[in-house]
Amino acid sequence: METLLEIKNVTKSFEDKQVHQGVTFNLYKGETIGLLGNSGTGKSVLLRSLIGLEEIDSGEIYYRKQRIDNLSEEELFKIRTKVSYSFQSGALFDSASVFENVAYPLFEHTQLKESEVETRVMEILNLVNMAESRDLMPPDLSGGMQKRVGLARSMALNPEVLLYDEPTAGLDPLNVDLVLDIMNQFKKRGFSGIFVTHDIPAAKKICDRLLILRDGKIYFEGTIEQFETSDDIFIKNFSSSL
Repeated sequence: METLLEIKNVTKSFEDKQVHQGVTFNLYKGETIGLLGNSGTGKSVLLRSLIGLEEIDSGEIYYRKQRIDNLSEEELFKIRTKVSYSFQSGALFDSASVFENVAYPLFEHTQLKESEVETRVMEILNLVNMAESRDLMPPDLSGGMQKRVGLARSMALNPEVLLYDEPTAGLDPLNVDLVLDIMNQFKKRGFSGIFVTHDIPAAKKICDRLLILRDGKIYFEGTIEQFETSDDIFIKNFSSSL
């Protein structure tokens, strides 16, 4: 299997709280992995660390065998066109329309003509069932709609890897299903992903493997079947507690 992301012995502390104490795992081409763990285990911190939004204390992070944890902010711009982050809140620009939010990375990072941007944005908005809302502003959108626009923007540049930071958190069951359907469509198109979530049923629908953070390290790494049939007491309790 082709390795896209390689995380080696990553550590991270905030003052006297050590969050990560040697996190190690790989993401392979074409797969989506679920990153789970109890609250406070640093799932989102780890996700942000993968593209330099958090600075790690030690360890190494590689994208396609290129070390990226020691890159400058300017050098990281190129990596972020290939490894895209979908924020938990959607992180949309309130003063820009749905169309403008999705178009922003295309105008910022490509030389596409306006007509080409229009075509690309509408293709993506159709994919996330938001084409009819192209002229709406973020404050006019529901939470589920905002998350779908955030997902659309995260894949505007056609990245290889999508980092999902709790995209189903706070949504009603209908919107959860809509978001999971979008993520499955991305996966069918060949995108790889890391799905940070507390939602085990959602992770089971999307992910090829599950990783569980505990005490600053990857405590469990395996397939859905291995997770479901594990005899480990912590895994059994974890599965029933969420």
